[in-house]
Amino acid sequence: MSKAATIFAPSPFPLTLAVLVLPQASILEVASTLDPMRSANRHLGTQAYRWRVLSPDGGPVPLTCGIELPASGTLEQAAGADVLVVIAGFKQAEVATRPLIAALRRAAPRFSAIGAIDAGPWVLARAGLLNGYRATVHWEDFEDLAAAHPEITVAPDRFVIDRNRFTAGGAAPAADLMLHLIAQRQGPALARQVAASFLTSQRDGSEPQMQANRPRLDPRIAGAIARMEQRLDAPESMATLARNLGLSPRRLEMLFRETLNQSPAAYALGLRLAAARRLITDTHHSLAEVALRTGFSSQSTLSRAFQRQFGQSPSELRKRH
Repeated sequence: MSKAATIFAPSPFPLTLAVLVLPQASILEVASTLDPMRSANRHLGTQAYRWRVLSPDGGPVPLTCGIELPASGTLEQAAGADVLVVIAGFKQAEVATRPLIAALRRAAPRFSAIGAIDAGPWVLARAGLLNGYRATVHWEDFEDLAAAHPEITVAPDRFVIDRNRFTAGGAAPAADLMLHLIAQRQGPALARQVAASFLTSQRDGSEPQMQANRPRLDPRIAGAIARMEQRLDAPESMATLARNLGLSPRRLEMLFRETLNQSPAAYALGLRLAAARRLITDTHHSLAEVALRTGFSSQSTLSRAFQRQFGQSPSELRKRH
């Protein structure tokens, strides 16, 4: 396949993918990437898509669910593939070692396109393979990736395709991305058949990652939650939130209690504390920085609220991790 050609275009030729799965990735991310291609082959009656699963050391990959995924080699066995896809989840900073990053840099020119799923964009970013590109990452990592790599335009989309790079924010967006690939190569009718096989539908890549998770919520509640999530570091008062939604504070309170069985203030605090817990367990930010990023006036204020919510202090949780 010509290195100048895009993989997202009609083609009669088979597409071969090297799928590098890092330890602590999710089995759902792997399945969302591979199974749409498997289903497309079934419907077509031919091997339009071929793939080989690789790992950093060539051995089985331990996934977050506790099982090990067989692999058929390391990046050295990616020779001949048209596309490289990197799937990463938790602890990417540890499992994507310096030798692996160097190997990615060396291997990159071999491929017509390079993609990444969930935390995989972090790995490509560390290798310098997203410099000057538009990309996405799992919504929990937007801010950190954008701050660490200002040379990348980080978008909150479900998936992003920019020239010969493509990125998806998680398992469900990975399935959307693969359905898009199938639609572009073999037509939208086949993509719909594949989606129907999994009792799902394809979402557009430009949709926000978080918005799609609340299709059945009252639009007013969904709007309130979206504002809360966008302002974790500078939370609005409930009166300001209600006014911006065109509601009275009492009406906002009633909607939340009727639908979610808690007040909007309690829900907002829960979001901030959940974000704080993720930052404590998944990053090396200081506890003072965690407090700042989640809208608490000080580390001690965060600690008191955290202790009430989770029964342990932030420092205790960090020691355990």
